[in-house]
Amino acid sequence: MKQTAKWTPFPHDDAGYDYPGAALKKNWDRLHLGDREPYPDPDHLERLIAANPGLEPDLPIKKAAGELQKAWRAYHGGDFATAAKLGLAVGPLGYNVANKASIIYASYLEEDPEDKLALLIGAARRAEEVQACAEALPNAWYFHAQALGRYGQELSIAKVLAEGLGDKVKTSLERAIALEPQHADARIALGAYNAVVIYKMGETIGRLTYGASRKSSLEHFRAALALNPDSAIGRIEYANGLVMLFGKDKLDEAIALYEEAAASAPADAMERLDVELAKAELEDE
Repeated sequence: MKQTAKWTPFPHDDAGYDYPGAALKKNWDRLHLGDREPYPDPDHLERLIAANPGLEPDLPIKKAAGELQKAWRAYHGGDFATAAKLGLAVGPLGYNVANKASIIYASYLEEDPEDKLALLIGAARRAEEVQACAEALPNAWYFHAQALGRYGQELSIAKVLAEGLGDKVKTSLERAIALEPQHADARIALGAYNAVVIYKMGETIGRLTYGASRKSSLEHFRAALALNPDSAIGRIEYANGLVMLFGKDKLDEAIALYEEAAASAPADAMERLDVELAKAELEDE
C-alpha cells in the first residue's frame, strides 16, 4: 500500500464529518445505506469469526472492534490514509474499510497514475483474500468489483479485454447482490457496467458476449435509487449511463440528475466528493 505520509489530504476542511463516540453507531444506517456494511461491534465480530474462522485477528475481539470503529470514523471524516492503515492492522477482518478507503482515495484524490493503479490492485487482491476465507460476505465481492472496475477505467479497452476484467467485475457484482439484494451500491455499479459495455461494444455484441442490456442497466439504476434515495453517486452514474445508452435523447434527464446530485446534502467525505464532482461537471456544461 502507498505510504500514508504521501496521501493527499481531503481537500474540504470545512466539512466536519465527525462521528465521535456513540454518534458513529447512531448514524451508521444512513452512512452505510449504500454498501450495507454491518456495524463492527464485538457481538457482530464474534458471530462473523465463528462463521468464518479465517477472519480471526491477532487482537482481542473487543480491541479489534474499537480499532475498526476508529478506522470507519477516519474514513467518514476524509482521513483515508488513517482508515486504510487501521483497517490493514486488524488483518482480513479490517480489509473492507481499508479497501473502501483505498478505492475512494485512488478514484478521487490520487493524481499519480502508477500509485492509483497500485492502490486499486492492492484493494482487489485483499478482497480476494477475504473471499477465500469468508465467501458469504457481500462486500468482499463488491469491493473486489469496485476496485477492478476503477482499475479498468485507467486502462485501454484492449487491455481490459485481455485481462478479462469485465467478466470479473460482473461476476463479483452479481455475487454481492445475490448475498445482499438491498446492496444499492452494487446495483449502481452493475447498472454502470451494462451501460459501459453497450456503449463500447454495441448492443448486439454486448448482449451476446457479456449479457449486457439497456433494460438491465436501467433496472439496476432505478432499484439502487429506490434503495438509497439520497445517493449522489447513484444519480451521477445513472446520468452517465443514460447518455451512454441514449445519447442526446436523454441529455436533459441526465442534466437533471446531475443537478439533483449537486444539491444533495453529504453525510461524509465520500459523499462530499461525489457532490463536488457533480458540481464540477455542471460547470463544464
